Amino acid sequence: MSYNWNWGVFLEPTVSGNDTYMGWLLTGLKWTVSLSLSAWVIALVVGSIVGILRTAPNRWLSGLATAYVELFRNIPLLVQLFIWYFVLPELLPEKMGMAFKQSNPLWQQFFAAMLCLGLFTAARVAEQVRAGIESLPKGQKAAGLAMGFTLPQVYRYVLMPMAYRIILPPITSEFLNIFKNSAVATTIGLIELSRQAQQLVDYTAQPYEAFIAVTLLYLMINVTVMYLMRHVEMKVRIPGFIGGK
Repeated sequence: MSYNWNWGVFLEPTVSGNDTYMGWLLTGLKWTVSLSLSAWVIALVVGSIVGILRTAPNRWLSGLATAYVELFRNIPLLVQLFIWYFVLPELLPEKMGMAFKQSNPLWQQFFAAMLCLGLFTAARVAEQVRAGIESLPKGQKAAGLAMGFTLPQVYRYVLMPMAYRIILPPITSEFLNIFKNSAVATTIGLIELSRQAQQLVDYTAQPYEAFIAVTLLYLMINVTVMYLMRHVEMKVRIPGFIGGK
């Protein structure tokens, strides 16, 4: 294969001369991490609330939570992103819509992608929270109520601490997925990691170096997340329960 490898391309100045191509990739990495972590906070909070409501005895609350899960799980992520970015500003009150459309385009893209990723992933987290709660012995809830706890207190002090321990491995997978799913933000122009790699290819014609570097950066993120979550899993284990020793 007659391909001219040039790993030094990352240290070359960009067309503007104000940065290097490695600086471009690191800027993209910064936006990817910021977007993913912000979306994950939304996903974990909203997903936990919706997951709890899925197991609530109130049929209306349970039905609304189920509708949320089915809606966000069954619409493709890319379609949801376009709705948040292109459609929602037109549905907002005129002043709010104009304020959004007149703001910095980069922040428009960031907030639209953050809400989209966060609420999409929340539907998946909600199902895992529901499964974790329903996997617990029924006697735990009854015992909490018998001790005089209110139902919210039973969830807070009895059910959820155990449920989170059970679902920690699949929650870790969702945490990893949100970093990978952040690449869809490139379709609305956000200069995250994969977008910066595409720009690097456009300006340098060195596709192999660009995408190998991006692959390694994504791998670095995933390995870091897996290591941290594995550490958390070891710390929260209860001896004699759920794999604890």
